[in-house]
Amino acid sequence: MTEITKIKIRNHTKALEKYIDVIFSYESKPQYHTSVPLVYRETGTEIAEDDDDIDAYLCKVYNEVKPTGWQEWKREQKIFWDQEKPRAAETRAFFDELAKDFNWCCVSCTLPRNPNWARRIQAIKGFGYTLATNTKRRCETCRKNKTHIILLPLKRGGITGYETWTPKLRSRIVDLLGSFDAFEAKKKEGLLIDHKFPEIRWDANTKRDSLEGITDNQIRQDFQLLSNQRNQQKREVCRNCFQTGERGVIYGIPFFYEGKDTWDPSVPATGKAAEKGCIGCGWYDINTWRSELNKRLKG
Repeated sequence: MTEITKIKIRNHTKALEKYIDVIFSYESKPQYHTSVPLVYRETGTEIAEDDDDIDAYLCKVYNEVKPTGWQEWKREQKIFWDQEKPRAAETRAFFDELAKDFNWCCVSCTLPRNPNWARRIQAIKGFGYTLATNTKRRCETCRKNKTHIILLPLKRGGITGYETWTPKLRSRIVDLLGSFDAFEAKKKEGLLIDHKFPEIRWDANTKRDSLEGITDNQIRQDFQLLSNQRNQQKREVCRNCFQTGERGVIYGIPFFYEGKDTWDPSVPATGKAAEKGCIGCGWYDINTWRSELNKRLKG
């Protein structure tokens, strides 16, 4: 039995998203029909239309969305909604319906009746969840082609294949960093944990096998908290730096407290040693960058 069957690639031009319809086969659920985003701006996902790249990504998604892990995933999300989004009852009603069995939901007859259903869906995306849309899917209840939404049980913020953390460790990191949005310089809810050292410059030896023994000092050194939107923006900035050598500018201010506006050619492009080339860039460590800039302004 083929574990992954690729059906077709679809574009959702209004949302600037691209998906591949697939059938995942598991022992516990012979056929799981879903749609996997290949281009999805909320999580910074951008998979090239290359068979090898798509196959590699689908393998990661296949392992992440196994039905045997659905109950644990739902338990973790309940903690998120209960603790971090207790006032988002209207949006949560949409999420709960989508998360029942991870099937396609018709916006007309399956999801809660709401004139602003698109806003509720966008809010769920904004919280880091991965959704796919089909604007012309046949609804067996409506007997018409209607817009349908499907939720994938992926971790919030998407999957990268790099370091991951348990809900307990995530709470510890967020608490230690004070729920402080590094970009907006204020305390906020629903923030994502961002590796300061961008993953695009990692190599096979950069990832730690486990983060469970990480110290408080290592957390402060390695992570900052960003909204999903800024996390995605940073990924794009770092990707451009990696491809062109032009270092990123934050807030439109071309200031680097170390280095110049171009990547130091003496620093390796990838691997842990490449992190030296990131130091001084505003996106690498926003709080330190802001502090250094204020020192210059006062001095």
